[in-house]
Amino acid sequence: MTKNVSNTQSRLPEGTTCWVVTNGLAGFEMQALGITERLGLSPSVIRVSPGAPYSWLAPWGPAAPDENIKAPWPDLVIAGGRQAIPYALHIKRKSRGKSFIAILQDPKINPKQVDFIWAPVHDHLVGDSVLSTLTAPNRITPERLAEAKPALEARYAALPARKIAVVIGGPNSVFSLGTTEMRTIATKLKILAETENVGLMVTTSRRTGKEATAVLKKGLEGVPHNLFDALEDPAADNPYPGMLGLAEAIITTCDSHNMVGEATSTGRPVYIIELPGGSPKFRHFLDALYVNSVARQFDGLLATWSYAPLNATEEIAAAIAERFALKNA
Repeated sequence: MTKNVSNTQSRLPEGTTCWVVTNGLAGFEMQALGITERLGLSPSVIRVSPGAPYSWLAPWGPAAPDENIKAPWPDLVIAGGRQAIPYALHIKRKSRGKSFIAILQDPKINPKQVDFIWAPVHDHLVGDSVLSTLTAPNRITPERLAEAKPALEARYAALPARKIAVVIGGPNSVFSLGTTEMRTIATKLKILAETENVGLMVTTSRRTGKEATAVLKKGLEGVPHNLFDALEDPAADNPYPGMLGLAEAIITTCDSHNMVGEATSTGRPVYIIELPGGSPKFRHFLDALYVNSVARQFDGLLATWSYAPLNATEEIAAAIAERFALKNA
């Protein structure tokens, strides 16, 4: 579980320069940006894409030449993704250790090589420079939820007063989500809407796929819902943050550590749709949420319970700010 941390503890001095270095994956970038926002920084985002053989050797090998990785070196580097690690270590060497190096996720290198590492609890990473939390950092804050709500009131005006957010992911390397699974999900959601008289605010992801999305749309016909299709208009703004702010409860598929973690940062009841497949790490993560009464498996019914919102982002930012101050004292 995460600690309650004051916003004032997670700010870095005005003028602190920061680079976010990632391999371009949205998940890593979102985590890093959530932390920089808590730190009060406006970072430069650098996306690296080293070719072979550098990509084969990451995270242990040298950094490939990159015109964006050059002096003047920043005060803080937040790096995420295996391909970004060699660049973070390169910056540390070139800055002669002056740049504070923070890594997100298990970097598969000796933790002593950098100033700070965040890793989820299920990675079981230990070290003096390591902080572990149950959920991942994200960009969801009470302020952002409140700001996003008014713009969506018209979109969801036709839905019943009680509204449920439904966040659908998609298949990945460990979970399956095809038409068969989606048919089951749609049936349960339709029954829920009918029996509880709730409106469903639904969003899919680009991973959901056209066929599974079509099954979901068909299955929800006849019940109050509004579905945002992430594949239909990729350039459109996803109503996701506002949905979380408007919802009395959140239902999410289990395939994304980030999606589930963002839902639990709201303090609202979170229901998890478990999918075929999985891994020991995901099992540990989900079971920890259940044991701590943060989330429950979705069985088609609604219940009410409360818990302290999980605020990993604030805790991570505060830890970076504290260690940054010590290093620069």
